[in-house]
Amino acid sequence: MKHTILPAILALAAATPAFAQSAGDWTVGVGFGYVSPKDDNGTLAGAATTIDENTRPTITAEYFPWDNIGIELLAATPFKHTATIAGVGTATTKHLPPTLSVVYHIPTAGKITPFVGAGLNYTAFFSEKSALGVVKMDDSFGLALKAGVDFAISEKGSLRTEVRWMDIDSDVSLNGTQIGTAEIDPIVVGVSYVHRF
Repeated sequence: MKHTILPAILALAAATPAFAQSAGDWTVGVGFGYVSPKDDNGTLAGAATTIDENTRPTITAEYFPWDNIGIELLAATPFKHTATIAGVGTATTKHLPPTLSVVYHIPTAGKITPFVGAGLNYTAFFSEKSALGVVKMDDSFGLALKAGVDFAISEKGSLRTEVRWMDIDSDVSLNGTQIGTAEIDPIVVGVSYVHRF
């Protein structure tokens, strides 16, 4: 039995085409992103603050001006987070984190293609709410890094898993008075289906 299973697995792996990207290609990915802010989210109103996690649908579009090097835009539906200010109260906010990255897809000639990238993130905060009063969070602009793997499942399709880090800090005001900076700096874990055109 073992002598027949191993050749079958190897044959299946060989039959799955490599997910290669050539200059002029486009890819579109749809999936989900899990945003996990770092543990220490700064001090607001003189108290330690924690921000919870959230998961939302994501979409990416990537154009390849050169072989294996793409320019990618990440978008998502609005994420929603609750900030808990120790001993003071809570506030909620929504945000959109469009991120533009340059990504290098490491050619392997196989069905598994790792990649790394770096770029810029712009996070727009809106719909802030709190029983404490009128909360306003300033938009953020910062560095973004990513790494992941594409696993080819067809000539033009792959499953992707990736991890991103984003530098997101936002100045926060309550009833017009500055109360500190929310240091979010999340890890973003994503899974998606990616199709090459």
